[in-house]
Amino acid sequence: MPKMNINGAELYYEEHGAASETIVFAHGLLFSGRMFDDQVGALKDRYRCVTFDFRGQGQSEVTRDGYDVDTLYEDAAELIERLDYTPCHFLGFSMGGFVGIRLAIRRPELVKSLMLIDTSADPEPEENLLEYRLLSLITRWIGPWAVAGRAMPIMFGQRFLSDPARVELRKKWRRHLLANDRIGVTRAVMGVITRQGVYDELDKIRVPALIIVGEQDVATVPEKSKRMHARIPNSRLVIIPHAGHMTPVEEPEAVNGALEEFLGRLS
Repeated sequence: MPKMNINGAELYYEEHGAASETIVFAHGLLFSGRMFDDQVGALKDRYRCVTFDFRGQGQSEVTRDGYDVDTLYEDAAELIERLDYTPCHFLGFSMGGFVGIRLAIRRPELVKSLMLIDTSADPEPEENLLEYRLLSLITRWIGPWAVAGRAMPIMFGQRFLSDPARVELRKKWRRHLLANDRIGVTRAVMGVITRQGVYDELDKIRVPALIIVGEQDVATVPEKSKRMHARIPNSRLVIIPHAGHMTPVEEPEAVNGALEEFLGRLS
């Protein structure tokens, strides 16, 4: 699969399907476009599904700078334009949602609809900053393995973490965490936790929006999604029972059902 120089960084991307309408998937911190495998598998027969890896993560280049959310938004906008995906359905999970919100506000001509999963329009809560900075420091100097035990309960809900039937799936996503480049991911963490809020601009979003959140999400709690839903005109809110932060991985059937219903209404 190809890479393209976008805004000074070699970004890895994949295309699946050849339909006329495109869904661009933007992943969350610590992961890559691989986190959407279940969604791509469900939608690729009806949509061109495009995943990409943000700089410093997955198979994209570890750059010296450019990890702030505003630069990531510019990366996504350039990718959409260069590959002629305009206008696209944009699906952003967590960090990818920070990007999607900014796209819909600042470059509305690029976005046909907006799907936000387990994300927020607010700055990082102050009570999280010390812990996340410490985890980032440990990752940088020791490696992702040193913080995986703490990161997993932040990223995944208790049902997923305790389900005997999902032992292998937990191992798979733990391996994804451990595969992170320690420099790239720590730069990405700092970009996320120092982001500015855009909550006061949400009413500028005019495209149809779907907001999905896991009932047990502790990284971006459901109240954040409820606040966005109240502020974004023409938005729909879906709360996924028993799911933590990684709803596309933890409860793919429920997420896929919500996406299909939302997109079906648009068509």
